[in-house]
Amino acid sequence: MTGGGSQAVVLLSGGLDSATVLAEAAAAGHDCHTLSIDYGQRHGAELAAAQLVSAALGAASHRVVAVDLRAIGGSALTDDIAVPEEASDGIPVTYVPARNTLMLSLALGYAEVLDACDLFVGVNAVDYSGYPDCRPQFIAAFEALARVATRAGVEGRGLRVHAPLIHLSKADIIRRGRALGVDYSLTVSCYQADASGRACGRCDSCRLRREGFQAAAIDDPTRYA
Repeated sequence: MTGGGSQAVVLLSGGLDSATVLAEAAAAGHDCHTLSIDYGQRHGAELAAAQLVSAALGAASHRVVAVDLRAIGGSALTDDIAVPEEASDGIPVTYVPARNTLMLSLALGYAEVLDACDLFVGVNAVDYSGYPDCRPQFIAAFEALARVATRAGVEGRGLRVHAPLIHLSKADIIRRGRALGVDYSLTVSCYQADASGRACGRCDSCRLRREGFQAAAIDDPTRYA
């Protein structure tokens, strides 16, 4: 992946979508620097998965930044709230307040340090859980902010926020990733995965992932507890 192309920062959670985005960024010719955020999530196994995915796809570098969102709570992923095992109406309790805003802000800062003008994020607005910060409106608004809040923007170089999966179904994402050589057995998507990364098979994220593999007619390599 270090082929002399333009540098890009890729937010890498360790899940299926972000792994596919990393492969997309590499295929577009970028030298990719992966960034994972340890925000106090209960499914910490995804951070280990992110490191494996970054190495497997040949990223130029990988780093983890810690910001403890447990301090504000308000989500089943960061607080003492049960992870639901049924689909929710409206915005579910697994939504983490300000998570994607925070992650993109950190990626933006890292991009400035690297003198990179491209940020990649794996948000999706088709097969997703209804999070408000996974919609095209949010990505467009953040990109507009980035252009007025940074040295690169003031100097006229601009910054681009790429969300190449935002209009794809989960099945289409999986097919795309498979074509790009993503090993999905390395990824962890479950909201309550155990320490070794085995999925519960019951939460909303597990359901979306399982249905995606079924619709794509591709064997699901997920390890279940």
